Amino acid sequence: MQSPNSKRFEHRIPDACTTMKKNWVSISFLGLFFLLIYSCKKTEKLNIATVHDYYPMSVGKYITYQLDSTVFLDFGTIEEVHSYQLKDIVDAQITDNSGRISYRIRRMIRDSAGQNPWSDLASYLVTPLDHSVEIVDDNFRYIKLSDPISEGFNWKGNAYISIISEDPNWDYRYLDDWDYTYANVNQPYTVNGITIDSSVTINQRDEIVGYPDIDTLYSERNYSVEIYAKGIGLSFKDFLHWEYQPATPGKLAEKKGYGIRLNIIDHN
Repeated sequence: MQSPNSKRFEHRIPDACTTMKKNWVSISFLGLFFLLIYSCKKTEKLNIATVHDYYPMSVGKYITYQLDSTVFLDFGTIEEVHSYQLKDIVDAQITDNSGRISYRIRRMIRDSAGQNPWSDLASYLVTPLDHSVEIVDDNFRYIKLSDPISEGFNWKGNAYISIISEDPNWDYRYLDDWDYTYANVNQPYTVNGITIDSSVTINQRDEIVGYPDIDTLYSERNYSVEIYAKGIGLSFKDFLHWEYQPATPGKLAEKKGYGIRLNIIDHN
């Protein structure tokens, strides 16, 4: 004879199994949910652009630019813009003084219409590191790009130049303590008929010293911005530096400096 308690116990068994089954299904779906979130985050992380995407290096790669060079003549009383074509080609893979893999860039120049043959102008060194790209140009080392490439991120791009000389008469003191800052990250733009799907702007300097509108006082202008195209490299550069010294007894007023503007016109 079966007791009432046994009957109630028998009815509880399938209820417990059903509850366990429901709990197991819930845990499985929860685990799958977190797995999907992790996978999405991992994929998103892998798709983040790095400095190497915006400054690719391989032997034979080249970029051709329209160069507009600003010069000051006759003690700065005359400002002229001279135009040329400039070509940077990755000439060879070498090692720098620290034994790091680097690339020698051969820079060539010709007339603005492209009628004359190319002639060698200079060379510089590019060193791609794990999270930055360094350039040695005219014996100055610049940190041109730095991870992470995100809106508003900044770094001291001229950090190596800042410690070169303590001489107060050093001509390149205007390069000291520049903050490089990313803007317009992953934005498209078109230049000279070339459509660039993804670019990043680096604002490097925008400085006015003194009073440029008063010719009896010292003044100085420093401006620099660069744009890098994903998969291509430097596509635009606008640099300007000048210093104005007012007239003194026995010496005329003088304005000296230079400017460089590059616009990409071709690449491979």
